[in-house]
Amino acid sequence: MKKKPEEPIDEGWMATYGDMVTLLLCFFVMMATVSKPDLALFEQIQASMNNALGNKNNERPLQLMKADLEDDIKSTDISDKMSLGSDSQGLVLELDGDTFFTQGSADLSSQAIAVLKRISATLLSDRYKNFKFSIEGHTSDEKFSSPQFPSNWELSAARAASVVRFLEGRGIPRVRMQAVGLYDVSPKYPNLDVYGEPIPNNRKRNRRVVIHIEPSYQ
Repeated sequence: MKKKPEEPIDEGWMATYGDMVTLLLCFFVMMATVSKPDLALFEQIQASMNNALGNKNNERPLQLMKADLEDDIKSTDISDKMSLGSDSQGLVLELDGDTFFTQGSADLSSQAIAVLKRISATLLSDRYKNFKFSIEGHTSDEKFSSPQFPSNWELSAARAASVVRFLEGRGIPRVRMQAVGLYDVSPKYPNLDVYGEPIPNNRKRNRRVVIHIEPSYQ
């Protein structure tokens, strides 16, 4: 009696498995070779890996947050006094200091309050419950002193704290926030020209509050 030929073993799954292992290897090599991971890039890689592994959960909270905040900014009357960008850690929301505070004061203006109410509603969304916020106060290099604020160190810190207190009052837990006063040590634009003369417009733009928005992928 003729022996029945053995059926060939289907090894088609090996290609998918090999692709998955390669993706994982590339991911861990990348993470090991960078000292400061780019969270926006990490989010993109995570979404690509989910696609490769057949995981349909491709939610990208950083991109969702950016879209929501862009809508918030566009809906205000002072959208030109704010800007939204990103860095390696997350999103960066900048607020014009002269618009959000009166000169030499850490009290929020009525315009600032209206804007922060809208923004805080977005930050409070359940989908962003793992986000953290670092609020920085920046001033120009112009000398300043008052009975309440002996120098720009105190003023910049107080302005950052005012924003933090407001956000806490709207329901954002304080453990997710920090306030930092930076005086003029991190200017966005040079305060002086090459001849040492002040640049008024640059000084104005350097007076700002910056909200760093960092997601957590735990």
